[in-house]
Amino acid sequence: MKHLSDYNFFDPELLICPYEFYKLAQEQAPIMELPSPRSDAKLFLVTSYDLVSEILKDTKVFSSNFSTLLAGKEEQDDELQKIYAQGWPQINTLLTADPPEHERFRALVNKAFSSSRVNKMHDLIEQIVDELIDDFIAQSKCEFVSEFAVPLPVKVIAQQLGVPQADLPKFKQWSDAFIARLGQLLSREQEIECAKDVVAFQHYFHDVIESRKKQPQDDLITDLVQAKVAGERELDTAELLSIIQQILVAGNETVTSALAAGMLLLTKNQQQIPLLQADPCLLENLVEEVLRMESPTAGMWRVVTQDTKLQDIDLKAGSLVMVRFDAANRDPIKFQQGQRFDVGRQNASNHLSFGQGIHFCLGAMLARKEMHIAYQLLLLRLKNIRLAQQGYQYLPNVLMRTLKYLYIEFDK
Repeated sequence: MKHLSDYNFFDPELLICPYEFYKLAQEQAPIMELPSPRSDAKLFLVTSYDLVSEILKDTKVFSSNFSTLLAGKEEQDDELQKIYAQGWPQINTLLTADPPEHERFRALVNKAFSSSRVNKMHDLIEQIVDELIDDFIAQSKCEFVSEFAVPLPVKVIAQQLGVPQADLPKFKQWSDAFIARLGQLLSREQEIECAKDVVAFQHYFHDVIESRKKQPQDDLITDLVQAKVAGERELDTAELLSIIQQILVAGNETVTSALAAGMLLLTKNQQQIPLLQADPCLLENLVEEVLRMESPTAGMWRVVTQDTKLQDIDLKAGSLVMVRFDAANRDPIKFQQGQRFDVGRQNASNHLSFGQGIHFCLGAMLARKEMHIAYQLLLLRLKNIRLAQQGYQYLPNVLMRTLKYLYIEFDK
């Protein structure tokens, strides 16, 4: 029988298929110490639903300000510092901010993702989905990631930000770079490429911000440029770039991952497809079950701010905690037969894929809408969807669960 000590959590093979390891961790050590990337801080992995939930709600003891973790390599590397110096400083606004700063920024961005703005996008999303399907339906096959799952959210977010569709490949490249930085598994060459991408992104959107100041439009960037922080001052350039960066990444990488993972689940569980076609009301639940089974943000960092105890483990101030959403979402204590994909699952929406508490994903409503419309039209227009011979492949990343490619075949 395998023991936890037989596994290395950072092994790319394990990151691609971690579920056996999670099952053992939840049974033997729902909070366990891992070898830390930093000599000065211990690192703990948390896999149980209840403990992850407890950490997310306690922003005082478990801080989201892990930007120093990202900056560590940069401080020791002259070349990286020189590249980043050509752009703007990385500011803590949403993902890496704690109260009270977090609430200030959050209130501004919430307006941009209001239900009325998201509902207005229904027809646009439907149109994009239909056009993407039109492009490959005649072939009765496609590479689903590049031909559907990537372009849909990128096109939607570009429309929201009010930037030209012609620049979409750049957005994809830039958001890949931001994700790679978060994942902490890069070679030095990749670090340098990512740094150049970050600075290119900043200069591009600095120009967009300046043009919106002169000529406001009906888009997200204009909303942000005109917004006041706590009613007192406008956001400065570094703050605006930080928020746009997070909207760009959160608005496309995660939705791409979820769309592709959901399609893979359907090809592997074909008996569920007729249920969805017979009862369209199940589509909403399908979206939740996909998010539960294949959490796009697999994990996130937290920094311990004061000595504390979690279960019976002592955590010292300065320790790092990685909360694993993709483990918590299959915790058998919370989800019966959590490894099983079931579009009729009663409590599927109790997943933690959008986080919980103050950091609950502000784009959740838009992500759900994109997924719902996408699956609705895909299942309407494609019959007998199946995995093609070329199959699929996952990319190893500590924080994200992402398919590199997914080949499918179908009948029209």
